[in-house]
Amino acid sequence: MLTLAPTPIGNLEDISFRVIRAFESAELFFCEDTRVTKKLLNLLSEKHDITFKCDDFRSLHHHNQDKVLKELTPEFFESKNIVYVSDAGMPCISDPGAKLVEYCIDHSLEYDVIPGANAVLTAYAMSGFDSAEFTFFAFLAHKGAERKDKLDMVMNNQNISILYESPHRLAKLLEEIKNIDENREIFLVKELTKMHQNYYKDTALNIFEQFKNENIKGEWVVVIDKGQNSSGKAITVEDINDLKLPPKQKAKLLSKLTGKSTKEIYDSLIN
Repeated sequence: MLTLAPTPIGNLEDISFRVIRAFESAELFFCEDTRVTKKLLNLLSEKHDITFKCDDFRSLHHHNQDKVLKELTPEFFESKNIVYVSDAGMPCISDPGAKLVEYCIDHSLEYDVIPGANAVLTAYAMSGFDSAEFTFFAFLAHKGAERKDKLDMVMNNQNISILYESPHRLAKLLEEIKNIDENREIFLVKELTKMHQNYYKDTALNIFEQFKNENIKGEWVVVIDKGQNSSGKAITVEDINDLKLPPKQKAKLLSKLTGKSTKEIYDSLIN
């Protein structure tokens, strides 16, 4: 049986009893990085005086998961207790793991996911934004049109938006948000659950000015409030089709909304 187990995102004490029991009964660990998992097990062993008997650690991450799964059989998963862990937090949430779940579903194999530490939900609860809905966008592209297009989606989102950002690009992101809407309220938290955890909440302009003199080391979660016009209804395909626009312009808008290729939509419009 496969068990997906969340690991602490910083504070070792966030490990759960269920996860420890899963680790104790594991006969094989699939790991995003075997070195990180072994270090975690050593720390837990020292802190709680536990002996983890499993010595079979195998790498499974975004770059090799297809190859690994092709070499396995359903019987392999049924024959032993397998635990999958990413480096930190909940597998499958901006981390590997979904391919394993998909494999189990496709082959009618039993699996379980243990709840636990997650940076997205922790940051959202800390933000104080009073909304029942949010959208998680993970990391933006580093640069170019792909980054601009996704940031446009974030800033025009009808819900609260949550991003991950590295310390190397946080200043750039703050400037980009400020240039789009300097009055947009944003919440930032760095190094969640760790010794140097810190958080900030203000308008995009004020945060941008503050961070000119701020230490931007560490990993960051960025929570962005809805825009002023977010109470209105979202634009639909029918709304765009009703617009009196040239086919090329209409095709570009429909492509952004639906995810279909601009050429495919353009061909259907002129035909």
